[in-house]
Amino acid sequence: MRRVAILISGRGSNMSALIEAATAEGFPAEIALVISNRSDAPGLANAQANGVKTLVIESKPFGKDRAGFEKLLQATLDEHGIELICLAGFMRLFTAEFVQHWYGRMLNIHPSLLPSFPGLDPHGQALRAGVKISGATVHFVIPETDAGPIVMQGAAPVANDDTAETLAARVLSVEHQIYPQALRLLATGGVEIKGDITTSSAGVDAEDCLIAPLVI
Repeated sequence: MRRVAILISGRGSNMSALIEAATAEGFPAEIALVISNRSDAPGLANAQANGVKTLVIESKPFGKDRAGFEKLLQATLDEHGIELICLAGFMRLFTAEFVQHWYGRMLNIHPSLLPSFPGLDPHGQALRAGVKISGATVHFVIPETDAGPIVMQGAAPVANDDTAETLAARVLSVEHQIYPQALRLLATGGVEIKGDITTSSAGVDAEDCLIAPLVI
């Protein structure tokens, strides 16, 4: 069973979905630690309520010294034997060195069908573009923002009267489905990086499948 740390800065709704999924019998990963860079992150209380160890490593005192913050973060991850990292609303950029150290072992989730609409306000971007389908993407973290090899995607329809808030709520339910499944794939060795893309042991055979790889 792989030991996982979840990094948060806020409420951590995807963190909660991962914690819940990991309680299922046979799930191949253990949520061993939740780390926040903000002491006031609401997700800390949620993790504690579910019996998960939490720690705060305040990033604000480090200012622009990302390497200094990461040195302390890495020491903490090592101390707890962490093998995989899931970012769940972690609002701090990493150095290229830290990302390379965790390459292939650190996941992030973004609320759009990447490579469309990376960065800030993805739902507003989707609505302004007039797309009819949006969704969420779990990807490996690389130094470029929202640009790593894609592990899993899930789709959601865009309604004519959607606002950024209503679309965000619909996509969030997709996020909660695919993030645990992507972690399952990674923890079982079911995903392999080949260049800039991934291949998966999970096939996509259903014609009406709106989650890829197909969640069985």
